[in-house]
Amino acid sequence: MGSHARPNRLHRTGARFATVALFGAVLPITAGGIAQAATPAATHSANQDEGASAATTQDVPDSAAEHAYLLDARDGSQEREMWAGAKADESVSMASTTKIMTAVVVLKHPEWLDRQITVKQEYRDYVQENGASTADLQTGDKLTARQLLHAMLIPSGGDAAMALADNYGVGNTTEARIADFVSQMNAEAAQLGMTGTHFDSFDGISHGDNRSTARDLAKLGQRALLQPVFADVVKLKKYEAEAPAANGRTRYYTWETTNDLLSSYDGALGVKTGSGEEAGYSLVFAAKRDNRTLVGAIVGADKEVFGDAAKVLDWGFAH
Repeated sequence: MGSHARPNRLHRTGARFATVALFGAVLPITAGGIAQAATPAATHSANQDEGASAATTQDVPDSAAEHAYLLDARDGSQEREMWAGAKADESVSMASTTKIMTAVVVLKHPEWLDRQITVKQEYRDYVQENGASTADLQTGDKLTARQLLHAMLIPSGGDAAMALADNYGVGNTTEARIADFVSQMNAEAAQLGMTGTHFDSFDGISHGDNRSTARDLAKLGQRALLQPVFADVVKLKKYEAEAPAANGRTRYYTWETTNDLLSSYDGALGVKTGSGEEAGYSLVFAAKRDNRTLVGAIVGADKEVFGDAAKVLDWGFAH
């Protein structure tokens, strides 16, 4: 499979760009999903006085999102509810925001972050067969778990997510290891009190029961951001990596973020996008201003999810 698959349907994980080069030969890859946005001429909320004045006259954010939630993380270790949408506790499909929990489970073993993982052909086959977004990992390349976290969280690579699940799960077959990994995800969700959440997938492509609530996802995002490795990855707009290739040469990867807020919202910290035909658009987002960190989630929205997130953050910082 020498070329990147471009599914006709909406990419379920919302990836945008991944490029791979071997000794300088650049192979551009464009994945579908959330439409590429032009870089804004100015960051959102440039006129903060005007935004603050408007927000303080409202009891709720100027957003149509119902499956939405916002919390004040204060110094990161505490959380305080600021606003809950009308359906903040309704469990719905969460698409690729699932990968936040995939990262959380992987990061329970920081001692394994620099071990190498060999890319299997079945990881590439998976993204092609399921219309998943991809980091375009090349068969036989050896990437560290740390690099795979970047490949999963920045361009939303389903191939990278599968590689991590396959190597962090326990079992004698790929299917058994992935099933064990998903069990670990559900165990972690229970431990974190995510009562409206259930995982049946490592990347958000549901098998019928992969769901969460805006409240649960915001809290998950807040907990994940407490881990420096996770926080450092999700704030990146672009990441370049190199890895030993199957032919003994060096492969060069370039991954670009799917998160428009990182280039359009002052103080944005990430966190993770998601999209799918059935799931719609989802976003777990965070921003920091004046020593305040706000974390929120919008699930099952339309393509205006970035604008809605900005409005919710504006309201939060004004209160």
